[in-house]
Amino acid sequence: MLESLGYALAYTGVGLVMLYAGFLALDLLTPGKLSHRIWRDHSMNAAVVLSAGTLGLGGIVFTAIWTNAESGFGDALWWTIVFGLVGVALQAVAFVLLDLVTPGKLGDMVTERAFAPGTLVVAASQLAVSLIVIASIA
Repeated sequence: MLESLGYALAYTGVGLVMLYAGFLALDLLTPGKLSHRIWRDHSMNAAVVLSAGTLGLGGIVFTAIWTNAESGFGDALWWTIVFGLVGVALQAVAFVLLDLVTPGKLGDMVTERAFAPGTLVVAASQLAVSLIVIASIA
């Protein structure tokens, strides 16, 4: 039982680090401090995009743990880190690529306070990239 608790703590720690890495990546891609845009400025756009990215990365971490658990704790933890970082990187790449093919600056739109429909496209792209990574793991 204590061994399982240790695994849970280790996986949760890695998962939280991956979620934080995703937050930092999005923060770098948007103007200003993302946390201020959401909690102080009440930007629904930023909250929607961050939520989609977080859910997607959570799915990646879950799938990496679930599919690699039988390979042993060390291997499974390693693959969780690898796939988590791949997910963060590919979400960032998708954001940049979407920014290149859409008018204006995506980072500016995402941090506006007034709702912008393009935010849903960005959120969907974050989830779609995560689903692709999840499919590659499974």
